[in-house]
This record gives sequence, structure tokens and C-alpha cells, in this order.
Amino acid sequence: MRNPPDALMLYAAGFGTRMGALTRNRPKPLVEVAGRPLIDHALDLARGAKIDRMVANVHWQADQMEAHLAGTGVLISDERGRILETGGGLRKATALLGPGPVLTLNTDAVWTGPNVLSALKTGWDGTRMSALLALIPVERATGHTGKGDFTLAPDGTIRRGEGYVYTGAQIVDPAGLTAIPEEVFSINLLWDRLIAEGRAFGLIHQGGWCDVGRPESIPLAEAMLADAR
Repeated sequence: MRNPPDALMLYAAGFGTRMGALTRNRPKPLVEVAGRPLIDHALDLARGAKIDRMVANVHWQADQMEAHLAGTGVLISDERGRILETGGGLRKATALLGPGPVLTLNTDAVWTGPNVLSALKTGWDGTRMSALLALIPVERATGHTGKGDFTLAPDGTIRRGEGYVYTGAQIVDPAGLTAIPEEVFSINLLWDRLIAEGRAFGLIHQGGWCDVGRPESIPLAEAMLADAR
């Protein structure tokens, strides 16, 4: 049974410290690329993939995020009291996302080419998978430093290693989060368990991707978007 998910978690709670002055008084998802906030680029992907239910977590400058998302239909998972990181944040948001596997998307990147969320939905097979991560070869990872996060086997399973960068988009079954005792933790804890079980897979994004985690990545992202027009 494939049963692709129709709920999406937008990660929007981080401090954005690597952005320096750009995030001193605003959240990173509201930093503009090509004249539009990063969160709006993410919402374009979600709408293009016909996502029925969207949830965004908020912490840093949460009032600004709530105001920007007002009227969009995006539900708010409030982490004002304590930021919970990617794993804890997703676990808290499951009450709003509903049961079963969900899509998650970091809001600090821009994309070109095929809609990555649609591709994940098409590639999902819940009989074999508990996680399907969108990856890009390290040589095509614009704005990213490092040698990669994962290797990709011929059967599509992933292991920790070099060669492919995790793009910040995935489908994951959050059921395994209940077994993690920490309140604040990274989604990496769940991935490691799923990798060991052979239920973590990778899907290669066929378009462009730019990590917009630093100010110097903004012109790179804008150039990538302009080239794709």
C-alpha cells in the first residue's frame, strides 16, 4: 500500500543564527529570496503538490510568523515556551497533522525543477518505507558545504556517509518518535533507528536546490531561480 500522505510539517521555528543581522529582528523563513519570503517559496511547493493539511512550528519571532501565515490555512504548532528541534517539534505537531506518515519541509531552501513534494508522494511505499528522504548529489548542492550526509544503495536504502545531501524534504512515519524519551531532540535519532531496520530510503531530486542558511547563499539562490525561468 502506497498511501501517500496529505499532511505537511513546515519547519519554521529556528533562530537562523547563521543569517546574522538578517534574522536579528525577524525569523529566517521571512528572509527574502527573489523578492519573496522563504516561507512563501515553500508554500508554493505545498500548493503545487496539493497538500491538504499544513502545520508550521514557531518559536523565534513567533508573532511575525503567525501574522504572515494568517489566512493561508496553515495551522500553528506553538513552541514559544521551548524550541523542540526537528524531532521534538514533529512529535508535538502530530496532534495537528493527524495520524500516519507525513511530509516535512525545511523552509530555508529554494528549489527548481520537478516539485519535490509531489515526487516524494509518488515514490512513497508504506509497505517498505518508514522514511523517504529527498537527496541531491553533493556536486549539485548549491550553497552547501561538506561532503554529504548519506550513501544510496541500488535498492534505494540509505546509510550514513558521503555523496548525497539531505535537502530538507521527506516523508516520514512519526510513530517511532513515541519511543524516544527526550523532549528536545533531532529527527536524526529516528532516522538512525529506521536506517538500522532497512526502512529508510532516498529519492534523488531531479532539479536544482540551494541551501539558504547563510547570507551569501541568497544571491546563489536568486541566480538559480533566474536560470530556471
